Amino acid sequence: MTDVTFEILHRVADAFARRDVDGIVESFAEDGEFRNARGPDHWGQSFKGKAAIRSYFEPLFANTGDVKWVHTNEFICGDRAVTEWHRTATLKSGERQEWLGCDLYTFRRGLIVMKDTYIKVVV
Repeated sequence: MTDVTFEILHRVADAFARRDVDGIVESFAEDGEFRNARGPDHWGQSFKGKAAIRSYFEPLFANTGDVKWVHTNEFICGDRAVTEWHRTATLKSGERQEWLGCDLYTFRRGLIVMKDTYIKVVV
C-alpha cells in the first residue's frame, strides 16, 4: 500500500470539513501523534494515540460551532505530505478566529503517524 495519496489527504480534509471526530481519529495510526501549533512547549502541544487525539478534537468542535478549514494547496513527497489551509471559527465567547496554516504529515500505510500543525496568527 502507498503511504499517502491525494485521495487519502482529501479523505482527511473531508473528515475535518464534516467535523467528524471518528473520521479524523480513524485517519491516525494507533501510535499516531497530533501536534497542535499552540501549547506550552516549543512544539506546541502533543496528543499521542487515538484517545488523546479524540480528547483534543471533541471539545474543539463543541466550543467552536462554526470552525471551518478551507484547503488551498497540498503536496506529497514519499511518505510526507503538506496541506495549506485557511481556518475560521467563532468561539462560544464570541471571539472570532481567522488564520492561515499548514499541516506537515508523515504517513505509514495510509495512516497518519504525525500531523504537525503550524499557523500564522494576527496580533
